[in-house]
Amino acid sequence: MNKRTVPTHQTYAELQQAYDHFNTVLFDGKLPNCLITLQREKRSMGYFSSQRFVDAQGTYTDEIAMNPAYFAVVPLIETMQTLVHEMCHLWQFHFGKPGRGRYHNEEWASKMEAIGLMPSSTGQPGGARTGQLMADYAIEDGKFVKACADLLTQSFCLTWYDRFSHADAPRSAAERLDISVGGGAPPYIVLPALTQALASSATSTSNAAQGGESMSVKPTGNSNRWKYVCSCGTSVWGKPKLKIICGSCESTFTSPDAARLSTNSGSA
Repeated sequence: MNKRTVPTHQTYAELQQAYDHFNTVLFDGKLPNCLITLQREKRSMGYFSSQRFVDAQGTYTDEIAMNPAYFAVVPLIETMQTLVHEMCHLWQFHFGKPGRGRYHNEEWASKMEAIGLMPSSTGQPGGARTGQLMADYAIEDGKFVKACADLLTQSFCLTWYDRFSHADAPRSAAERLDISVGGGAPPYIVLPALTQALASSATSTSNAAQGGESMSVKPTGNSNRWKYVCSCGTSVWGKPKLKIICGSCESTFTSPDAARLSTNSGSA
């Protein structure tokens, strides 16, 4: 490794560059700065936490956490979707009225759609716009897609990838988008050195021998149990692909685990 290479500086500078770009283009530069962190939160590509950090002078700042385990195994546009999804939560905290708990309400859904991301409980057209756990998909020719294309013209990239990410990530609508907006194949397919590194890590035991932790991110839909939620907030667990009607509100349960098999994760 080049002695001048500082992976921490590179990684966070790239994420800050993306945040600043989307803030300017999609939010008119109105969002305050926040602390972007890398967290391996299970079954989540990212989350937002309001006023999570405070400095020695008593100044608060919000957190947007990104899960680096997904960077190598989903198209770049999905990682950017996660960032902007959480930026919408940050926008709502400062300028709107967030839903109670983890509920994604209509105000948040309308803001998402206005900037070019369609909220959907299934991650596909026709899904519910609001709910506890929400996926989303990029609107073709929408503001978000155009903003991604503009970002890539600035020589933007993510330099560092988790070698122990799971190569069998869920396929999604982002792979049908043109490579110029960060769609197409995940980085591990188009970057030969990364492909080799990920492949060798699958059978390597050196990381564990050195006291490290090998992490695999598996599609949650491969689990023997899925989580199901309804619009009134009731949650249940059961085997995959169940069709359940809520006895309280008579709405149909949806599964965020099923949504993650087909598209980008939503978030916390």
